[in-house]
Amino acid sequence: MSTLSPLVDQFQRRITYLRLSVTDRCDLRCAYCMPERMTFLPRKDVLSLDEMHDLALGFIARGITKIRLTGGEPLVRRDMIDLVYAIGRRIAADDGHGHLEELTLTTNGTQLPEFADDLYRAGVRRINVSLDTLDRDTFARLTRRDSLPQVLEGLAAAKAAGLRVKLNTVALKGVNEYEIADIIAWAHGQGFDATLIEVMPLGEVEEDRFDHYLPLVAVQDDLARRWTLTPSGHRTGGPARYWDVAETGGRLGLITPLTNNFCEGCNRIRVTATGQLYACLGGNEQVDLRAALRSDDPGAALTDALDLAMKIKPARHSFAIDAPGGAPALTRHMSMTGG
Repeated sequence: MSTLSPLVDQFQRRITYLRLSVTDRCDLRCAYCMPERMTFLPRKDVLSLDEMHDLALGFIARGITKIRLTGGEPLVRRDMIDLVYAIGRRIAADDGHGHLEELTLTTNGTQLPEFADDLYRAGVRRINVSLDTLDRDTFARLTRRDSLPQVLEGLAAAKAAGLRVKLNTVALKGVNEYEIADIIAWAHGQGFDATLIEVMPLGEVEEDRFDHYLPLVAVQDDLARRWTLTPSGHRTGGPARYWDVAETGGRLGLITPLTNNFCEGCNRIRVTATGQLYACLGGNEQVDLRAALRSDDPGAALTDALDLAMKIKPARHSFAIDAPGGAPALTRHMSMTGG
């Protein structure tokens, strides 16, 4: 068994950012993410909240300084707030066992009216909220749920609780492309950051992603004709590149896995709700952390498993959407891996 050294992969990238999925379940059914009749994991296969806490502590001991809780929709898992409080106690801890600099959450916003205050009290200061449209009819078609009023209420609750909010919007040709500037302007008017994301080819869905793939190069060109975009030095540890928008006074992020690969500086790994560590969102390289946690010597097994993960993390993903009717890059859905 090796010592508890920092996590560094074979390309000498220091891994400091964990995206931990607490559930594959979601209360929305976004068309580009999953089929309407999605088959979710059996509950017995999902890690307990105690196991997820042990896992988080194991990662923190290896130098992880930022954890983002994801799903599915993380806030639909019962008692999830207990996990947030437990992990949040590691923020700025100074006991020789590592500490967190930040605990964050990605959510669709539907549960924020109930949980925003608890998130802030638990130590969360910043959240990402996925929102692809401000039009109620478009939202209902895209998510197969008429929940936009609930999401807007959640955003207001997050703002009132003191949480900094970043809106994540997937750019979709023929769906929201003519609304993107309005979404950004609205977000900035609310004091929120906004980030645009290219649609990713993960999992089988009813529609052809090629039909909705909108390269952000084209979107950025359109926005630059409307507004003054200045490169920003802002960094969050994620894959976005940021721009300041003079006319709105806000910040715009662009995540471009297809048109502008960002893997060279990758500092993150993902763990599914079943404890499978994926060294890359766009790859099949994985390590079974659930088996390590449930072994006779969980500490040693987890250490060895994380060492193996560093050896198999690839240089880059291989996402592409370049022809109609193409199969997804991977069969697993984003909700399974964790956003």
